[in-house]
Amino acid sequence: MLMWSKLLKDWYSEVKRDLPWRKSSDPYRIWLSEVILQQTRVTQGLPYYETFVAHYPDVQALADAPEQAILRDWQGLGYYSRARNLHQAAKQVVEVHGGEFPADYQALLKLKGVGPYTAAAISSMAFGLPEAVVDGNVYRVLSRVYGVREAIDQPSGQKIFAALAKQLLDCDDPGTYNQALMEFGALQCVPVNPDCGNCSFRSDCVAFKEGMVALLPLKVGKVKVRKRFFNYVVIRFENGLYLQQRQAGDIWQHLWDFTNFEAERELSQKEISTHFQQKFTFSARDFRVIAHSESVKHVLTHQRIFAKFWLVQIFHNLQDMELKFVSIKDLDTYPLPRLIDITLKKNKAWLD
Repeated sequence: MLMWSKLLKDWYSEVKRDLPWRKSSDPYRIWLSEVILQQTRVTQGLPYYETFVAHYPDVQALADAPEQAILRDWQGLGYYSRARNLHQAAKQVVEVHGGEFPADYQALLKLKGVGPYTAAAISSMAFGLPEAVVDGNVYRVLSRVYGVREAIDQPSGQKIFAALAKQLLDCDDPGTYNQALMEFGALQCVPVNPDCGNCSFRSDCVAFKEGMVALLPLKVGKVKVRKRFFNYVVIRFENGLYLQQRQAGDIWQHLWDFTNFEAERELSQKEISTHFQQKFTFSARDFRVIAHSESVKHVLTHQRIFAKFWLVQIFHNLQDMELKFVSIKDLDTYPLPRLIDITLKKNKAWLD
């Protein structure tokens, strides 16, 4: 195990990426980076990290910020529950811990959105506590090097990997060790076509010796993917659009989008007009469909969104409690789902 740790950390010292949160032992910045990088590539997450550090330099600033500002800064990163949990956890740190992150694994687990992996990362990297991280990269490295054939998406397998990770942990330098292990999975022991010929553990790797690199780690579960058809109506009146805020219980909670006639298929222009008239009790003289987007497929983890946008010009003000009239010049102040943001950018003429 000592040789395992030494080889891993030697490799890390030579090839590790120069990332800003690695230059600090500040638990706030470590926590911020870990939340942003959940299910996000480093290249995509880095600009968001820099934005958050600039806008919210410490946990107090983040706790004091309005949710809509945080969601706006998060826009495009996806999995917006992370941003809401980030905000709530910051408030917990301020209100419960006096603005200081607790140097205790169990206390960290009580923060909103902080699970075993994030708590272990903060514990080891900020406070030097002997807590082993287990994420997708760790599963992959350990399953291949040690030939673990237990499924990583089953409780029994997860317990085995957690125990192995704890057994292998370098308790003298857990922060560096954990970062090295995760970096090894991110850069060297990658999911597809890893460079086994230049691997520090090639001679001892069970998966390499037994020809199982492409088969490990094992997963048995299949994610059920839901198809949804969003038929959006972009309502234009004079110099503004009508937005609606998405509520709890669905994707994009608290973000803003447009009136949506969700159906089991894409609707025609005639059907859009009929739904619009019925919903807002408009006559045919009160509005006009003037443009539409191409059909768009938007991929989420458990959902496939098929969306089409219809630009509707109305000729008198719309009174509806669910909708908010927003001047086009103020649209940038509202957090929008990436699907909405991309569509508006592709159809800039709609905002002229």
